[in-house]
This record gives sequence, structure tokens and C-alpha cells, in this order.
Amino acid sequence: MRIAVVHKDRCHSKKCGKECIIYCPRVRTGDETVVIGEDGKIVISEELCVGCGICVKKCPFEALDIVTLPEELEFPTHRYGQNGFALYGMAIPLEGKVTGILGPNGIGKSTAVSILSGQIIPNLGDFETDPSWDAVLKHYAGTELFDYIKMISSGSLKASIKPQYIDFIPKVFKGKVIDLLKSTDERGKLGHYVQKLKLESILDRDIGKLSGGEIQRIALAACLSRNADFYFLDEITPYLDIYQRMTAAELIQELSVEKPVLIVEHDLAILDMLAENVHIAYGKPSVFGILTRPKGVRVGINQYLEGFLQEENVRFRDYSVNFETYSHNREVKRETLMTFPALKKNYDGKFELTIRGGEIRCGEVLGLVGPNGIGKSTFAKILAGLEEPDEGKMESAVKISYKPQYIKTDSTDSVEFMLRQATNKFDSNYYKHEILEPLSLEPILQSSVSQLSGGELQRVAIALCLSKEADLYILDEPSAHLDVEQRMVLSRVIKRHAESSGSGVLVIDHDIYVIDMISERLFVFDGEPGISGKALGPMDMREGMNHFLKELGVTFRRDKTGRPRINKPGSYLDREQRSAGDYYYAEISKT
Repeated sequence: MRIAVVHKDRCHSKKCGKECIIYCPRVRTGDETVVIGEDGKIVISEELCVGCGICVKKCPFEALDIVTLPEELEFPTHRYGQNGFALYGMAIPLEGKVTGILGPNGIGKSTAVSILSGQIIPNLGDFETDPSWDAVLKHYAGTELFDYIKMISSGSLKASIKPQYIDFIPKVFKGKVIDLLKSTDERGKLGHYVQKLKLESILDRDIGKLSGGEIQRIALAACLSRNADFYFLDEITPYLDIYQRMTAAELIQELSVEKPVLIVEHDLAILDMLAENVHIAYGKPSVFGILTRPKGVRVGINQYLEGFLQEENVRFRDYSVNFETYSHNREVKRETLMTFPALKKNYDGKFELTIRGGEIRCGEVLGLVGPNGIGKSTFAKILAGLEEPDEGKMESAVKISYKPQYIKTDSTDSVEFMLRQATNKFDSNYYKHEILEPLSLEPILQSSVSQLSGGELQRVAIALCLSKEADLYILDEPSAHLDVEQRMVLSRVIKRHAESSGSGVLVIDHDIYVIDMISERLFVFDGEPGISGKALGPMDMREGMNHFLKELGVTFRRDKTGRPRINKPGSYLDREQRSAGDYYYAEISKT
């Protein structure tokens, strides 16, 4: 089966020479294989298309995709109209378990949830007639999903959903936090969630004046407080620190004993700890997606990283993601880029940050870890010259490029225009291969920044930061809204940029896998969030991670693939590493 997809947000037929029509062999013979639709966008006839791929290569905006699918994928679960995205397979919520979906953005995870929550009726690929639940029930008769689909079709199923992009919550709800939470308290558990998620201090605040981390915790509490038959949580970790992520995982596991829970999560450490089963989602983002049957979480994550699904005998990626087991043990001699003295910053007695002096080296990547509200972003702003310390003085000779934690989206400029403003290397092969291609920016170059999704905006912000000529690059939470593969690519991009430019890179992030992959040395922030913070470091990775993980109360091991894993609390390996004081990677485990 062949599907042709037109990305209408990228199709600009008035700006191009309509190469897709001019060069199509079937059009040249007189067939209307490629035409202009009523909306001014391209329409491709899948019945007439021979799959030559010429139009795909000729389109200047990368707006077309033509893919030949395996024969067994004859009938999609749902398709978004002619030349639209197609989803194959379906996730299966399981009683008493947390089920995860692991896959890239734009692969159909949200479509699956919309079906499972009854928001849309799957059309089974027939988008020309109105879909009906009767047809869906007939399709799923005799399968594990039949009883669940029957509940949806009868209208007796209630779903509670935490959305992926929480930035929209202040736009649709005005008022105090307590008013929003009270309206969702259907299980009488609100007090428990407020206490565990530490929301007491913000209950009387206006929801429009909260940080991303605060809104994320409120969204989580609101979702879990509802009395529903099915709970879906789309990305629980963005803007949360590692401590808050562990708490969120604990609350979700607590709920899953009573009700089925389905999560989409890109933080592999949290997904590994939280879910029992995972569905792997693969395909081509925004073109088609395939959901596998459920796999055990350890097996599923390892197969996803390897890019090969053993049971299905499918290789969906031509490379595997490997975690280096030696990089933190090697010593690299580097020159000093900059030194900074002991510094202090005090915010009218409400918060005080203390930083001991240290150095940043040329070509190294430094990780910053610690809870929210402990002063990591403040330290970054002091280094970037955006904040003045109360004690100590920064040298001004170092040129700095800074990506902030929260990114503004109000610009109407195109992505290409913004990047060209930031660098004179935009047209170089180096820039194309080291920035545009790995960050997948070429398809969205003509898009307005204000219309980008959270993940797209994050990749643009990273590119803007790395595009500028600087001695030190500071990236605050660059992994937020990025999927697993994008995070792996991000790690490579940043490390290569540091090595090739000889500049220092400082990364603040709460994805412990990203920090582990990317960092040579570590800053660890201790203290009491919102009251006082102290920056310790830079330290070598073993010393820094041991200190950090001990405070967090977890131990790390590697499995036989080299992938980091959090030990189950109280397990034999956990107890053994704690007693040895070795919280960060004991010998490679055989499990």
C-alpha cells in the first residue's frame, strides 16, 4: 500500500514553481495525479501515483511525503483525510497497570488517546463517509480492545486527560489555583495531591502568574483528582525537577492500582521506573505511525534504543542509540576558558544563592543539576550578564550566548529569517549538516515562529543559541518538549559544537539521561528551594552524581546494553550500592 501525505502547513504553492506538478511523470502523460486543491494546496491521487518520489525531491519546502507501506498494514486505524496522517494499531489500557507509549513526536500518540478517550471515532481509513462505532466494534470483535471500545461507544466511559502543552491552561482558565483544583476534586483526594506536590504556597495565587513547573504540578493534580475510568497523562516531566518527577511517578503508580493509566513520556528514567508495559510507536512523523503490541518496559525501551523490534522483525531506524560506558572515566586535558570568583546573590532576603569560585574549560560540556527554585537559572543569568551578583565580580571578556528556560512565541518572523539574523553561516554546508539537519529544522524554515509547537520552538531556540559566535553557550532546559530521539540528537549536537568551536557549554536539565550523556563535569546545587541555594562544583561526574543521587535517594546501574537504569528502591542492587556509598554506576549488571 502506498500513502501520499501533503503537509499543508509547509505547502506554499504561491511561492514555488509548482515543481510537483511539472515534474510528475503521470501528469506529463495527461493524468491528474497531482493537482491544486480548492484551498490552494497540493492534492495527490494515491491511486494514480506510481511512487517515483520525484515530487518529494523537487518540492522546495519539503511539504510532500510518499511512502510504500508493508502489505500487512492494509487498513489504518484512523486517517486524517486525503493525503493526511495515518495511524496503524492501537494502545491497550490495562487494569492495575501503568502502560506507556514510547515514540517520537508526530507519530500518532495523541490520536490514539483521542480514540481511547472517545473524543474521535476511528474511521478505519475510510475518510469519505462518517465513521460509526458499529463499524469499529465489528472491526475489533474478538480482540482485547473490544470490551473497552464497547464502553466508549455506549458513552459510559469517562476519561481524565493531562494535556501535553500546559502553556494553554492560563489562557482557558482565569482565577485562583484553588478554584481550579476544587472544580476537579471528584475523588476527595485533593488534599493528598496538594501536600505531595507541594502546592500549598500557591493555592491563592492567580494561575496566569505561575511558572511552568507550578502549572505542570497543578495540571497533574487536577487530572488525578478527577473520578474517571481511564487516565491519560501526556508528558508529566517538562519543567519539573527530578525530585518532583519522582513524586509524580509515585502518585501515578498509586492511582494505577485502582484505574488503568496510559502515559506518554520522553524521560526514559521516569518511564522505566513508572510503566510496566510500553507500546513502541514508530513510522515517519506527520506521515504515518504504527503502534506495536505491549512489551515489557525493559525490553521495549532497549528495542526502541536499538531501533529493531525483534518480535515484529522490523528495523525502523538505521542506527542504534548507545550509551558510552567509558566517557566519564577518560581524562581530557583542556585549557581554561574562564574563571569565576566566589559569588553571592540575595533577593531582598527572600532567597540567597552562594557560589564558590571555579573554572570553565574550553570545549567541555558542564551539567547543572538540582531542584527547581535552587538558583540554577540565577547562576546562568549571572554568567550571562543578565543578573548582577551582590558579592563578587564577573569578568566581562567572555562572550556568552544564552537560551532561557521559557521561550517567547509572539514573533511573526519565519524561522529562516530569525536564524539568518543570528548567523552569517546560514548558507554554509557546516551549518546545514551540524545545525539544520540534526535539529530537523529544514521542513519548518518557512513557518512563522508564533505557529510552532513546543518541540519545534525548543529546537529553534537551541539553534539560535548555537548560531551565535560565543565563548560560552548556556542552555536552560533544552530537552523540554523534545522526544527521546531528539534528546539523543541534542546531546550529539551540543558535544560536537563544544569540540569543534572550542567553546564551553553549560547545560541545565532535569532529564538525568541527558545530563549523563552530555556532561564531562557537573555542578550540583544544594539547599532549600525558594529560600537558599549553594552551587557546588565543578566536580568530576562520579563525585558529582554520587552527591546528587544520594540527596535524591536513588541508585543508578547500567544493564547489559549499557543503558542507565534506576534501581528499584529496596532491591538487592539498591541496598548493595547504598552500603558501598556507590550511588552512580556500580559494575555493569547482567539484568
